[in-house]
Amino acid sequence: MNCYVIADVLQTCTFSHIPPAQKMKASAIVPQEGPPADVVQAFVRFLLSHHTSCIRSILFINDLTLHYPIVIDFAELLEFDPPLAYHLFSHPTDVLPLFDQAAHISQTIVLDGSEGIEARGSPKKFVHVRINVTGSPLECPETFPNIGRLRVKHRGILLTVKGTVIRSGAVKMIEGERVYACRKCRHRFKVYPELEIGNAIRLPTSCPSRNSKICEGTSFQSIPDSIVCHDYQEIKIQENTQVLGVGSMPRSIPIILTDDLVDVVKAGDDVIITGVLSAKWSSDLKDVRCDLDPLVIANHVRRTNELKSEIEIPDDVIKKFEQFWSDFKDTPLRGRNAILQGICPQVFGLFTVKLAVALTLIGGVQHVDASGTKIRGESHLLLVGDPGTGKSQFLKFAAKLCNRSVITTGFGSTSAGLTVTAVKDGGEWVLEAGALVLADGGLCCIDEFDRFYNHAAISMRVHDRATIHEAMEQQTVSVAKAGLVTTLSTHTIVLGATNPKGQYDPDQSLSVNTTLSGPLLSRFDIVLVLLDKKNPEWDVVVSSHILAEKGEERNKRDNSDDLGSVWSLPMLRRYIHYVKQRFKPVLTKESERIISSYYQLQRRSATHNAARTTVRLLESLIRLAQAHARLMFRNEVTRLDAIAAILCIESSMTTSAIVDSIGDALHSNFTENPDQEYEKQEKIILEKLGAIKDLS
Repeated sequence: MNCYVIADVLQTCTFSHIPPAQKMKASAIVPQEGPPADVVQAFVRFLLSHHTSCIRSILFINDLTLHYPIVIDFAELLEFDPPLAYHLFSHPTDVLPLFDQAAHISQTIVLDGSEGIEARGSPKKFVHVRINVTGSPLECPETFPNIGRLRVKHRGILLTVKGTVIRSGAVKMIEGERVYACRKCRHRFKVYPELEIGNAIRLPTSCPSRNSKICEGTSFQSIPDSIVCHDYQEIKIQENTQVLGVGSMPRSIPIILTDDLVDVVKAGDDVIITGVLSAKWSSDLKDVRCDLDPLVIANHVRRTNELKSEIEIPDDVIKKFEQFWSDFKDTPLRGRNAILQGICPQVFGLFTVKLAVALTLIGGVQHVDASGTKIRGESHLLLVGDPGTGKSQFLKFAAKLCNRSVITTGFGSTSAGLTVTAVKDGGEWVLEAGALVLADGGLCCIDEFDRFYNHAAISMRVHDRATIHEAMEQQTVSVAKAGLVTTLSTHTIVLGATNPKGQYDPDQSLSVNTTLSGPLLSRFDIVLVLLDKKNPEWDVVVSSHILAEKGEERNKRDNSDDLGSVWSLPMLRRYIHYVKQRFKPVLTKESERIISSYYQLQRRSATHNAARTTVRLLESLIRLAQAHARLMFRNEVTRLDAIAAILCIESSMTTSAIVDSIGDALHSNFTENPDQEYEKQEKIILEKLGAIKDLS
């Protein structure tokens, strides 16, 4: 659908729903040369019929210097007056100032027509009409293009773009208009800055007076105190990398925010911006060609951080989930393993790793105490292993399971590139979001994690290296660079992969084997060590699985809706999203005692893994137990969930405190009777904890 088709829809299809008398009156509005008074009157009627309460609330506010928005839905305007809606779509630059004028007139009408408001209310000078296109025909691809598909044909119409804020400039003051007077005839006129030439004011060549006697004056003087200024901020948004193909460069475009729109978004926010495409001349540099750079002058900004998970789950799919767990009511762990087998199915076995990835992506419940202190609900996972153990495969598959994810490597990232960096743009310093900030609310996968940290340790200061620590635990990034002091949100799951330093030495601590510091290791809920021990029996099984998969690719069929077989990627995405939204598990007394006893046992035997057995271990156990309860489709953390969390932590320890056979994560496979196997492990753990008498 192109602009001409949209125009036909707005002019012909919707005109059939209005009476002939209104159609004749509206015919004067649609052409560009239509009288502005008709546009103002028509919009005043719309505001009085749909937004009287909003206008009345603005009148009650005492501050006369603020800028107040009136947000209208384009769909409502289209239903009320189709010709006016079409005129707004086709000529927004001319119509939007008239809408602001109509908003000012509407204030006076509401003030005069309401008793008792005159004494308390007063009309505001700075009221702006903001257009929300949600649910309207303007959400079609032609007027809602990707940033990389913006073309000259989009200039001059009301369009909408979507992206992530990667750069946020400082709020400035810009001149909006100025009054000049002709020195010859004393005629006064307003002059507006031109965006194309850098907001500079260009005076007319002769006096614009239209009196009976033509004035040919060429000398003008500025009237004192006639300058009208506006707040001004320039940001840059980038299209989502997940919607791009491999090898495509994400495109970005500057956005101009004014008045009440300034300082409402920050780096890392997902935004939908409605505005007008314009252009300005690029910087005048020596030996550089001067071009027109596109930009969007925003009229409406909508933050979509709360709507990051755009996975739609139909009711029939939810019933399938409920029926699935109803079928596995007697053998719940067999049902859990059926779900886990859908995670990275091309990798054989590695049950422990797949369980850890699932629990990390699902996460626990964020806790906020009475003082406002937040304890994160997101879990972090680090895979340490020899080459060829499938670490990168799990990272890429986990990124597909999340609706918002960023993948980076240690070689291609610095500490500033991972968190936030200060760059100089047009003579001023601005902040540009890094990988952790862009992945806010999603997943950040970092391959070759040790290379990043070692590179940062060599080239960065201690403060810069500590930013990754703050981003993982406090889930914020505090920035104090180039005079810019701010805090950005990083509610992000970190999934890292790294190789050991040389040959892994079991006699040394994890910090020595990975060259990662103790404070950083303690922030990972699970650290799995995958060692290739050259097991001949395992090699035979794995090679048979790989060869069998190659043969099955020829006869592969889509069983995406069949939950009895291996779960498909879309079904896994829906399931993870659904359990995270629906379930907020709480711990039972029984699970609390088990987790507390295990934590105390680890603290007493914390000679080899001192960096891992801090108080963060207790928080990790709680998060993993809550995640397992969500995975099991429950709202309560039971003994089973607490034992499963302990088994994950046991796999994470190089020297196990309880179960010696669980430590080999690489050779862990799916058992035929997981429920019977669990009963044996549960008995061993409860005996070691000394809690079996209390729980019997």
